[in-house]
Amino acid sequence: MLSLLRQSPMHPYLMRRLLRERHTDEVLELKPGSLYHAIGRLERANLIAAETRGREGKRPERTVYRITPAGEERLLEMLRQILAVPRHEASEFMAAMSFLVHVAPKEARALLEARCGVLKREIDERESAVALVRDRVARIHLVESEYLLAVQRAELDWTRELAKQIETGELNWDVEEILREAAREASEGPKE
Repeated sequence: MLSLLRQSPMHPYLMRRLLRERHTDEVLELKPGSLYHAIGRLERANLIAAETRGREGKRPERTVYRITPAGEERLLEMLRQILAVPRHEASEFMAAMSFLVHVAPKEARALLEARCGVLKREIDERESAVALVRDRVARIHLVESEYLLAVQRAELDWTRELAKQIETGELNWDVEEILREAAREASEGPKE
């Protein structure tokens, strides 16, 4: 929100529209209600301020917000920190990998191959969307899509390789044996 308002004062509906047009909503996964919640928090923190309130025709009243000097300072401070310092960000897929031993190898391979199919379709769709706007939009506005594509391609390559290793038997496990061993360790109590 702060970055949008740094560009120009605007009302939340326009913010949401710009986020969709720029595909930023895909990266942020912002729900419509959370936009208004975020705006409320930013206003209470004096990072944005209401500039005008008004109505056009039969449309509902809209409040146009602007970024405050404190908001601009906070935006740049956050961006500098995020850009400079890598941070571990948890994902459901990473969590699922830590519990992969609970799924039989054959089923795990099939599930990973299904994931590869979904990733490939998403990559193809995102590449097509980027190609459509590449000539009309400065590259700086596409770097988040490029980053997301790079991450998805890396995940696709890694997942394909893992599925292949399971298929060839290079990676194999016995779910029942692992569960028996875990039960045995639990019954023996903690080791000192």
